[in-house]
Amino acid sequence: MKIAVDAMGGDHAPREVIRGAVQAARELGLHVVLVGREELLRDELRTMNVREGTVDVAHASEVVEMCDVPGVAIRKKKNSSIRVGLNMVAEGSASSFVSAGNSGAVMAGALYVLRKVKGVDRPAISATIPTPAGPIVLIDAGANVDCKPAHLVQFGCMGDAYARKILRISRPRVGLLSIGEEESKGTDLTREAGLLFRQTGLNYVGNLEGRDFFDGKADVFVCDGFVGNIALKTMEGMATALGHFLKDEIGKSAFAMLGVLLAGGAIKRVKRRLDYTEYGGAPLLGVKGGVVICHGSSDAKAVKNAIRMAESLHERGVETEIAGSIAGSGIGREEQAAAE
Repeated sequence: MKIAVDAMGGDHAPREVIRGAVQAARELGLHVVLVGREELLRDELRTMNVREGTVDVAHASEVVEMCDVPGVAIRKKKNSSIRVGLNMVAEGSASSFVSAGNSGAVMAGALYVLRKVKGVDRPAISATIPTPAGPIVLIDAGANVDCKPAHLVQFGCMGDAYARKILRISRPRVGLLSIGEEESKGTDLTREAGLLFRQTGLNYVGNLEGRDFFDGKADVFVCDGFVGNIALKTMEGMATALGHFLKDEIGKSAFAMLGVLLAGGAIKRVKRRLDYTEYGGAPLLGVKGGVVICHGSSDAKAVKNAIRMAESLHERGVETEIAGSIAGSGIGREEQAAAE
């Protein structure tokens, strides 16, 4: 199946998006369709000396800008690269959609055009985070600010399905992000969600704290999108700050610089493990068809890996697995109704 890519979205569009799409086609053998202003995209492809047929191009005359109101832009800019790409997925001419553009518009468009997976009330963003114990899943990473307990349980079901199918974890440990391990700690939302989690068939390990992200205590960390987005951005900022600290300290000593030369290989491997571009983007789970939201500053490498992720969502049947996980969660009808 083709993977539709928003060629007009992102800080470095369209050139870096095109480069990433070409790399995905050449190195991974994937069938990619660039969606955007056709004449501009074909000019860029010729400038890069990309052979005709390496990637396809679908015309979209409009662009959703970062300053646009998401819902309004999706309804009014019907020929935008986001709307056209999502329409391709809805019509079945593409299996998945990738964009580094206006993330709010991508989420609004996915709900408006693709609809939700059966049983899902709130789609959620799933972020994969590297840790010493292996990658973990943080869900929701920013799609839903105001949640109910049953929504968090659904996020847990979606994160569980994603961890099983994409990360290949046979029985993921699912935990609820809170301010203490005790069941009595947290807000009304987390306490009530904890009670619901214990009624499911998930491998629920209870409350988790922020410091537990890197301790190997769970594979899936569940929270609302407000908390999740702050946690994710804090981790990104801390990783950048640590890099600056190391650079400053290394520059102060000749012995430190010698140490860097001797440990060069190990440092490069650590840097690669911490590099968000290795994962490419964050899937929007719970909508029909695969949707991957990339960082606005994504370069070609990030775009290539986001396309690979989009292909995996389709190839490994994540959508079907999510529907099955929610159906088998054991949440009663009253709890499901309370989420609506």
